[in-house]
Amino acid sequence: MVSEPRACKAVMIAAPSSGHGKTTVTAALARHAKNAGRRVRCFKVGPDFLDPMILERASGAPVYQLDLWMVGEAGCRALLYDAAGEADLIIVEGVMGLFDGKPSSADLAATFGLPVVAVIDATAMAQTFGAIAHGLATYRDAVKVVGVIGNRSGGERHTATLVEGCGAVPFLGALPREKEQAIPSRHLGLLQADEIADLDARLDRAAASLDEAGIALPETTVIFTPCEVPPAPTALMGRAIAVAKDAAFSFVYRANLDLLQSMGATLTSFSPLTDPLPDADGYYLPGGYPELHLDALAHAPWRDGIRAAVERGTPVVAECGGMLSLLDSLTDADGARASMAGVVPGHGVMQKRLVNLGLHAVDLPGGAMRGHTFHHSTLETPLAPVAASTSVRPGGKGEGVYRVNRLTATYLHFYFPSNPEATAQLFAPNIERNHHA
Repeated sequence: MVSEPRACKAVMIAAPSSGHGKTTVTAALARHAKNAGRRVRCFKVGPDFLDPMILERASGAPVYQLDLWMVGEAGCRALLYDAAGEADLIIVEGVMGLFDGKPSSADLAATFGLPVVAVIDATAMAQTFGAIAHGLATYRDAVKVVGVIGNRSGGERHTATLVEGCGAVPFLGALPREKEQAIPSRHLGLLQADEIADLDARLDRAAASLDEAGIALPETTVIFTPCEVPPAPTALMGRAIAVAKDAAFSFVYRANLDLLQSMGATLTSFSPLTDPLPDADGYYLPGGYPELHLDALAHAPWRDGIRAAVERGTPVVAECGGMLSLLDSLTDADGARASMAGVVPGHGVMQKRLVNLGLHAVDLPGGAMRGHTFHHSTLETPLAPVAASTSVRPGGKGEGVYRVNRLTATYLHFYFPSNPEATAQLFAPNIERNHHA
């Protein structure tokens, strides 16, 4: 039976570059719709973990990543189609500038017919605001900019100059400079949602500011067509996988967890900061902020358990911060050094600047896996990588994949649905051990 197309109100929130306030505006729109009793689903373009945490809180619904390369057009289409079946409104937050990157937010908007509302930081700007709006609206015919929002306006007189410059591009309104609704950040991006004690108050204040500014989204209906995704293999049926989840380990794609469950795994969560290692058939240690919790990790009760699990050949996948927590030691950006779990020989050192980022692919025993890297640390290890990733960006630096028995450790954040078979092999039992320690 062929599924019918689904119609749903939808919009993409984009900007000329990072830093214009896309996430705050997207979250405000989502919370406003939720407070009005609408069912809203948010998505985030690109490989991002922090913005989706904020958008999940704002919308009260799960948030997934959309990326034409990492997720694939078929995967994106399936996610949007599913959302259209349950939502009154779909809001997609773009990444970087509207036309930045390959693939870009504009590519996604053009592929799925998503209308675009541009958010432009109006700080220290007058009529030039309109020139930027005009450029975004006319740069590419297949991308339909249906309105523009001025962010961080200095008041009524300032807003009047913004309107004056926009011409034929619909000006939807201007939001004031208000610290009470801004979302704080650190070196990897926004703070995690659970770290912001007054987040709900900030979101409600941001939602209310839309009414005060008279901002309403253009109600554009988009037709979403179905895409049949092959069923995942059931290679993990009956397997118990424990997933690290706390303030130090939180960078995980929701789609990764969904896939593990669809392959038959039972997932439980634990905190390496406070909990002993639970009994499980496999462990998933995603990225996060281990460098902010050096003392707790240096004395964490899970250390003996994870060393024993790796020694007996239990499958473990450790990504970025998860890998750093398994090293002999980790040094933070201020020079403080602490011992880690001592499973992976080597040392990590946090840097003041970004070390590597971008979309990557890597060949694993089960096939090619896609994902991304984004880190501020360097690694020194005597281990030889068993594989190295390839960056989508020309000239990009690859990342090593390291093995210790059934532990797979890397800076890469894998997107498991890009290759379910390879994912199954990472966690499945009875794979020949590779000893490199």
